[in-house]
Amino acid sequence: MEWLIAAKPVVFLHAFPFSPEMWSLQVAALAGEYTVFAPAMPGLGGREPGAASLDAWAAELDERLEDLGIEEAVFVGLSMGGYLAFRMWDLFPERFAGLVLADTRAQADDEAGLARRAELAAAVRQRGPEVLLDDFYPSILGETTKRGDSEERRAAAEWIREMILEADPEGIARALEAMAGRPDSRPLLPEIEVPTLVIVGEEDTLTPPEYARVMAGGIPEAEMLIIPDAGHMANIENPAAFNTALLGFLEKVYGG
Repeated sequence: MEWLIAAKPVVFLHAFPFSPEMWSLQVAALAGEYTVFAPAMPGLGGREPGAASLDAWAAELDERLEDLGIEEAVFVGLSMGGYLAFRMWDLFPERFAGLVLADTRAQADDEAGLARRAELAAAVRQRGPEVLLDDFYPSILGETTKRGDSEERRAAAEWIREMILEADPEGIARALEAMAGRPDSRPLLPEIEVPTLVIVGEEDTLTPPEYARVMAGGIPEAEMLIIPDAGHMANIENPAAFNTALLGFLEKVYGG
C-alpha cells in the first residue's frame, strides 16, 4: 500500500518482514501537511519477489521517486529500512533533504549474523513465516509491550504478529539475503551532511541504544532520541513519542 498526500516529501522505508502498513500511525499523523510515500519492498507488502539486493532496491526506489516528481525528501528508515536508507545515501545522496534512522545500525553482519540469516531464510522457505514467531517475534518487542499491561500494548503486539504472518515466505527469504549482502555503512557516517535524527527504543535489544550512539556520534550534528517503553518497533510500541519526535524533526527540516 502506498500513500501520496500533500507537500514536503517524506519517504518511509519499512522494516523486515513488514509492509508499508507498519507506518500507518505515522502516515495519519502527517496527513494533510506532508507528501508521504511509503513503498513496499520487493517480495513484501503484496509485491512479487525481486532481486535479493539492497542496491537493486535503491535503484528501483530512485526511479519511482523520479516518476513521482520527488526530487528531495526526508527518508525515514526503521531497521531494514535504515539499511536501505544507507544504500540510498551512498548511491543517490542528492535525493536527501533529511534522514531519520530508527532502530537500525550502520555496521554489517558478522559471520555469526550471516549464518543466522542463511539458516532463517532456509527455514522460512521450508516452513513459512510461522518460523519467525519462534525467536524473531519475541526479540523485536520491548519488555513493556511483552507485559501487555494495557489494551494498546496488547493490540500493538498482536498487530505486529499478524503482519509477520501475512508476509510471503520467498519475500522474507530474499529480504534476509539482501540484508546479509549489505556493506558496512560506518564509513558513510561522516559524509551525511543533511539534518539527521537517530531514534531508538529504550528496550530495543536487536539494535540497542549503543548502536544508535555510534551512528549519531559519527554523523555531523546528528540528533539522537531514545523512545521510552519501546523495543525494536518503536513506531508501533510507543507511537505518541515516536510521532512527536518525527514531527518535531520534520518541522526543523521543512519549517513549521
